[in-house]
Amino acid sequence: MEFLRQPPAVDVLGVPVHNVSRAETVELLREMAKEGGVHHVVTVNPEFIMIAQNNCEFLTVLRGAALSLPDGTGIVWASRILGTPVRERVTGVDVVHAIAALASREGLSMFLLGAAPGVAERTAQVLQAENPGLRIAGTFAGSPSEGEEDDICARIAKAQPHFLLVAYGPPRQDLWIARTTRRLQVPVAMGVGGTFDFIAGVARRAPLWMQKAGLEWLHRLIRQPHRWRRMLTLPKFVLAVLFLRFSRRQPVR
Repeated sequence: MEFLRQPPAVDVLGVPVHNVSRAETVELLREMAKEGGVHHVVTVNPEFIMIAQNNCEFLTVLRGAALSLPDGTGIVWASRILGTPVRERVTGVDVVHAIAALASREGLSMFLLGAAPGVAERTAQVLQAENPGLRIAGTFAGSPSEGEEDDICARIAKAQPHFLLVAYGPPRQDLWIARTTRRLQVPVAMGVGGTFDFIAGVARRAPLWMQKAGLEWLHRLIRQPHRWRRMLTLPKFVLAVLFLRFSRRQPVR
């Protein structure tokens, strides 16, 4: 379907975010994996947006992604404030579970890269327990440093996965993907941030009511108070969105 190949995008402070549902995301990923080529998928949240305001290289990567998912309640809120609402939030954790189910059904494979030592392996075990027959082409922690790049690329090239999930956090994971995927020719590469920690049980997701209320940031801050500096991006994001909204001369349609 042409719509799925080129989903409509909304602009959030200069960063395009595709207006896709969870179901459409899964279909897009299936098509990307089947058709081959190279597709970079990004999971955009307010932190990504604010980093991109001061990091031109990261902004370029986000603008060039094949698929930009609205991961973050703040993205859904901002799109509504700016008059171009996305339909729903599509989180990295949910997408990784969906990819595992898709790969199991379609006979595709996954490579899990990043997080702390042992976390990718535990994540693979959880996903395989949920999806019998799922083929994990490889797991490795490593780092996004250029000194490790050749070794990591050799591992992935040998494994030839359909999906490469990279958990180095923003912006390093997506800069790494942009640097290497054409060399690797992985059909779908996606940065997943702390997703492995959640799936492996190293970190706990916020209760469903907090997710629905947009309070995951508070849950993370309570459980990981050392993240307070990173949390400062949230009020800055809100102020930037509100400033843009009310500085426009014409009303938002």
